[in-house]
Amino acid sequence: MRMMDFIIEHWRSGVEILILWIGLYQLYRVFKSTRGARIFVGLVMILAVVITIAYIFQLKVIAWILLRSALGIAFALVIIFQSELRQVLARLGSTRLFSFSKVQKLEFTEELAEAVMGLSHKRIGALIALEREISLKEYADNGVKVDAEFSTELAMTIFYPMTALHDGGVTISKGRLAAAGCVFPLSRNEMSDRTLGLRHRAAMGISEETDAVAVIVSEETGTISIALNGEMERNLSDADFKERLEQIFVPDEQKEEDNDKEITDDELDSEDSSLDPSDSDMVPDRPTAH
Repeated sequence: MRMMDFIIEHWRSGVEILILWIGLYQLYRVFKSTRGARIFVGLVMILAVVITIAYIFQLKVIAWILLRSALGIAFALVIIFQSELRQVLARLGSTRLFSFSKVQKLEFTEELAEAVMGLSHKRIGALIALEREISLKEYADNGVKVDAEFSTELAMTIFYPMTALHDGGVTISKGRLAAAGCVFPLSRNEMSDRTLGLRHRAAMGISEETDAVAVIVSEETGTISIALNGEMERNLSDADFKERLEQIFVPDEQKEEDNDKEITDDELDSEDSSLDPSDSDMVPDRPTAH
């Protein structure tokens, strides 16, 4: 009886805690991939520990200072992490733009892999930003509008040395090459390898500001790299690059569904071919001549 009375009296508190927990968890999921996530979490942890100690040991002066400066601390955090907060809000407010069907995704990744590998073998420098959930229209607007179906020949033409657009990056949205000659923001973080050029810094910058996948082909060495969520995977082989693209844009469960469908179609074809056309139930015997 006491348990029921407790539930009736405090059920609203339980609902509020659940809503707050879900909201904070979703914010954390979006925020954790940004550059300042670890710093922000560290500062929050330090503040939480200091506040807990102040109240446990009744450190009234420290508690009073923290209480009076809470608004200022919150305002300072907003200013310090404004770029990260802008990225989080953009992700929360965006819709899924890279919404191909499974077949389209597979076809596109194969075409992209073929184009990038061709650029790599010829040592033609390239920078390609693949739009996902956050729109890249802001960066496409500062380039030259193309709006053409992506193809290996088109990529080769744009990035060929001495052409008007070869120095900039290209943006790809829904399988179409939206713009070329685009200027991407350079990463503000210090690169581990100082030999990396502007293409790699721009790829890191666009991956830090958005959730785009940036593909880089080095003009000097022909090596292929991928920048995603502010991290770079360098010196990928052709096979590794193609596999990584499929991991990003074609989830394993989708590939399994496609494989299951192919197996089912093969089974149906084998069943059809196994039928004997001379079966007496399907083809009547010719009458024998007397």
